[in-house]
Amino acid sequence: MRFIDEARIQVTAGSGGDGSAAFRRERFVPRGGPAGGDGGRGGSVWAVADRNLNTLIDYRYARLHRAGDGADGGGSDKNGRSGADLELRVPVGTLIRDAGGGDPIADLARDGDRALLAQGGRGGLGNLHFKSSVNRAPRQFTRGEPGEARELQLELRVLADVGLLGLPNAGKSTLIRAVSSARPKVADYPFTTLNPSLGVVRIAPDASFVVADIPGLIEGAAEGAGLGHQFLRHLSRTRLLLHLVDIAPLDGSDPAAGARAIVRELRKYDASLARKPRWLVFNKIDASPDADARVSRTVRALRWKGPVFKVSALTGEGCRALCEAAFRFLADSARDSSRPRRRAA
Repeated sequence: MRFIDEARIQVTAGSGGDGSAAFRRERFVPRGGPAGGDGGRGGSVWAVADRNLNTLIDYRYARLHRAGDGADGGGSDKNGRSGADLELRVPVGTLIRDAGGGDPIADLARDGDRALLAQGGRGGLGNLHFKSSVNRAPRQFTRGEPGEARELQLELRVLADVGLLGLPNAGKSTLIRAVSSARPKVADYPFTTLNPSLGVVRIAPDASFVVADIPGLIEGAAEGAGLGHQFLRHLSRTRLLLHLVDIAPLDGSDPAAGARAIVRELRKYDASLARKPRWLVFNKIDASPDADARVSRTVRALRWKGPVFKVSALTGEGCRALCEAAFRFLADSARDSSRPRRRAA
């Protein structure tokens, strides 16, 4: 199935039904008085997160969504039926905002989360509501209100604990294949990965985390170059970034220069993304006899003070240690976030 992570839709809630201006016409009931019922409420439009969905492709081709209208009121105090609500089922992790921009309307990060997108119009009042001591036979009634209409932007942001980033052909897809059951395409040319891939890394039967692989980034990605900029949003929910660096690029480029370029693109795209915890993972150590010396030179050139790992995604060397360290980091950060903070005196 084609992966679609953005869609623009129009939603229209149902209009309320009109109130009725009717009078009682019953035998043995003289001057029966007003008996007009109220109009029904218009249906509302809701978004519901569904874990069985993983793409927004349904909304790329079906863009207009309308809830049911309320029915008009009738005589004999009969109220109109309410319009049917409309539920739009979206993948877990969908962010919804007005198409014109602004703050998000809803962030459906858990299965079953619901958000109101458009409120149905209220039904009109029948003439029964206008009866008074001086107006025994009112003919007034009110019309139903129109439902809300909005144009919305849907963005899918995958839910993952760890995100992989790096230049094209850094070995991200090979790594996710080595540590999980995910099977993204692997080839010896740039931009092999065209869509995000998710994999579950299992450390023990009861210990695991989710890792996300996105297309490789290149210089100018934040301005639209390459493919990775389209998917950087998928790293926004991750708690740890693994920055893969090819220790022996085929084009002979400087690994430190490539690593700096990635960091610049992160900062241009979203400063908060650049501030996330990030580890350097030097890949393809099996392809260079002086891998340790190359790693040391690159670390010095970057003036890097954070964690450093050396792996070979192809042979699996160092991958287990990397996964165990990532799991410990995630467990420690989860415990820290759950601890209550002390108030300042």
